[in-house]
Amino acid sequence: MRPLSRRALAGALAGLLLAAAALPALAGDRTLTDATGRELSVPDDPARVFAAGPPAAVLLYALKPQAMVGWVSAPKPEALPFLRPDAAALPALGRLTGRGDTLNLEVLLAADPELIVDYGTVSDTYIDLAGRVQDQAGLPYALVDGRFAQMPQGIRQMAGLLAVPERGEELASYAERTLADLDALLATIPETDRPTVYLARGPEGVETPARGSINAEIIQRVGARNVATAETRGLATVSPEQVQAWAPEVIITIDRDFAANVGRMPEWRGIPAVEDNRVYLAPSAPFGFIDAPPSVNRLAGLIWLSHKLYPDAATGDLQAKIAEFYELFYGIRPDEAALAGLLGD
Repeated sequence: MRPLSRRALAGALAGLLLAAAALPALAGDRTLTDATGRELSVPDDPARVFAAGPPAAVLLYALKPQAMVGWVSAPKPEALPFLRPDAAALPALGRLTGRGDTLNLEVLLAADPELIVDYGTVSDTYIDLAGRVQDQAGLPYALVDGRFAQMPQGIRQMAGLLAVPERGEELASYAERTLADLDALLATIPETDRPTVYLARGPEGVETPARGSINAEIIQRVGARNVATAETRGLATVSPEQVQAWAPEVIITIDRDFAANVGRMPEWRGIPAVEDNRVYLAPSAPFGFIDAPPSVNRLAGLIWLSHKLYPDAATGDLQAKIAEFYELFYGIRPDEAALAGLLGD
């Protein structure tokens, strides 16, 4: 999650003052506590919920798609076959958090939500944003911790806010099993046999999330070693020469053009991952397997990565596992042809 710019937020909230003055604050039927310890009065069964950023939108869709008032950005055409049609057709409303100042608070109020939820980083910046928007809009605004280590707990907490505890338990239990299965697999693989990985973004492959970034959190969780080190904990721009020096054994990319062309790029020749044909394009529909956004969609990424990084140790049928995940979380079970296109098999 990334907050609105100060100027954009100030302007939006100034306009919201006038709109909110004409609206009564929404009284809730329950008092719940979010990840920050803030007590919130929320509706007994929220029927109209706005997701503040992309990670929250994915989790809201997985838990209670019928309560969504819209997306932060419209699903791409390639995502539509993997989404419930009613939810896929919802409008794009913009975002409170994330890249770009896309939020129009008048549009938010016109969508008439009962609750705003966010899922991801919990920090003073987001607590302050949530408090200000909540005060101005008269809407409860809940923050849920989106770190990998907190994923089952975060799913349950969001499900509690949405009043779908049984659905939350189903998805949280799946997350716990997936993480436990991964840990059992990693227990059989010595540290020295776990590959070094470079995450390549963009058509040239030179944008990468540094070690410690939420965008690269999945690499550490799957037991691999992210080669990219930088002062920033976000995205960094590096040179092919630097990647040559890091000499990653595996390259994971989210860019189709880079995956198709890296073998013909002279500046990438000699890198072990390129020479050994271990450059893998991460699936991205309806949501990315690596991040894009960093939400519960990364559970599918863990399954996919475990088969790519540890092909001799991973067990079970990858297509069947991904089909199960899609059916459970997205409500759509892809057929064999769709799975082959998705996974590149």
